[in-house]
Parts: sequence; structure tokens; C-alpha cells
Amino acid sequence: MSMPTTIAPLPSGHYWATPHAPFLLDGPNGHDEVFPGAHCASDGKWVTFCKDGEEVWACNAMYAAAHFDFAAVSSACAPTAD
Repeated sequence: MSMPTTIAPLPSGHYWATPHAPFLLDGPNGHDEVFPGAHCASDGKWVTFCKDGEEVWACNAMYAAAHFDFAAVSSACAPTAD
């Protein structure tokens, strides 16, 4: 018998987030706003996702860790220079 996988909340920091492949029964859950990827900031409890300097979605850090892949970046939610 295998042990269940434990998911830790996303630690504080700035990340590039990519949603996992959607599950057909998920329904609307905010992943569309983040797809194909977005900057995000975590305080270890809450994660805010941004595109073009605007917040597009937010969720708790445990949900984010379970449903997105993350790569650390130096800053998030900052407008990009044109």
C-alpha cells in the first residue's frame, strides 16, 4: 500500500506559473485566465496571478501548488516595458 502524496503550499516568492493539463470535469476554475502561463506572487498562503501587470486570478497557495508548475523569477506582476 502506497502513502498518499503530500502537497506543500507554494512558498513565498515570485514565479512563472503554467497550469497543468485541464481535467474535463473541472469546469470554470481560473486556469483559463492563467493559460498558457502568467507571473505570480506567493506569500506562502495566497497566490496572485498577473498578465501585462494586471491581476487575472488568485487562489490559496495549496491549490496553486497542486494545479500549476512554477519556475522562480526575480519579480512578478510588474508591467512589461514596451
